[in-house]
Amino acid sequence: MSLVVYFAAFVFGATSVLLFRRPRTAMRHPLTLSTCAAVLLGALVFVCAAPATLATVNDLTGVPNFGAPLTYGMLSAYSCAVLVLLINWRGGPRRRVRRLVLRTMAAYGLLVAAIVVLFALADARTERLTDLDTYYAATPFMREMILLYLLGHSAAMLVMCAVCVKWGREVGGLLRAGLRLILLGALLDVLGFQLTKYTAVVARWYGHDLDFLSTDVAPPMASLAAVLCSAGFVLPRLLPPVLAQWRGLDDHRRLEPLWSLVKPVCTAPEQPAAWWRLPRERLQWREVSIHDALLTLAPYFDHRVRERVRDTALSAGRTPHEARLAAEAAMLADAARRAVAREEPPRSTGSYRLHATEVPGPGGLVELARALDRPAAGDAASNGPVPPRPAGPVTGPEESHVA
Repeated sequence: MSLVVYFAAFVFGATSVLLFRRPRTAMRHPLTLSTCAAVLLGALVFVCAAPATLATVNDLTGVPNFGAPLTYGMLSAYSCAVLVLLINWRGGPRRRVRRLVLRTMAAYGLLVAAIVVLFALADARTERLTDLDTYYAATPFMREMILLYLLGHSAAMLVMCAVCVKWGREVGGLLRAGLRLILLGALLDVLGFQLTKYTAVVARWYGHDLDFLSTDVAPPMASLAAVLCSAGFVLPRLLPPVLAQWRGLDDHRRLEPLWSLVKPVCTAPEQPAAWWRLPRERLQWREVSIHDALLTLAPYFDHRVRERVRDTALSAGRTPHEARLAAEAAMLADAARRAVAREEPPRSTGSYRLHATEVPGPGGLVELARALDRPAAGDAASNGPVPPRPAGPVTGPEESHVA
């Protein structure tokens, strides 16, 4: 059972590291700080509750069952941190939030003190690592201590369930998905962990033996609830950057036709080969390199090619935007061929701004790369295909016609 509990502790701990990856920023935001505190305390609860940890703590202190008040006190601190998190999450006037936080901490501080006092007054000389709740369910003072920690934890989880249900109706997107995961984890904690504990303890009061609910059912249910709650905490914070990196990887791949065309004339430094670079960084480097190549190719733009392809595309029933992209792709292919062949620039007058340079981000470049894959772009370059890449980069005239 220790492995199951330690796994839950690891999940909680990894979550706290991910949420607290920027300590200076987190310390200035009460919501982030309280979230990290709640998740970290949850991890400590599972570490303390593992039978291997309980045995070690008992041996080190020389007090049988000393791990019990330590675990229950830590669980009460976690319950308090959950309520503080909900208070900060709800927000409101600073004085009101501070007052509610202090009251919550005071209430659970008294609960922890009561747990310690009751344990000191109880007669619990027999060490129990897995079934302490049911073994001492009818023992004076131990009985009250067990009920206190369960009631304190139940209050926090029920409040969390109510808040998640309420806020889930008011928000959407990833935040709603995170709240639903937290709600599912809290419900699993209430029904799978607490209810089974209550049932096993009450059964002991009436002379029945349902200890398996407390020893075999409750721990894995609590671990699964911890995993779900952790996923709910991190989903709204970590999924957006993950999706951004995935989109960056897709855009980097879709820019390949355009990059293959303009790479021979690019004068920007090559990107250092590093496997650890994130997709967004690779995409940014490719964008900069492509824009540099477009600057080099600007003097080679033949507006007669562009106008001819545009008119043909419009006659074929394409939209003005599609016709413009097809014309620019054909003009760019013709310019790349001229630059690589070291031909003289055409005598076209006036500057021209590509659509890809008018829109922010990689979207315009992706549209241009897609237009290059269409037959019209290659067929309209009147002077044949682009020759192979020369040994060194080709630099065009210094004047620039592309922003």
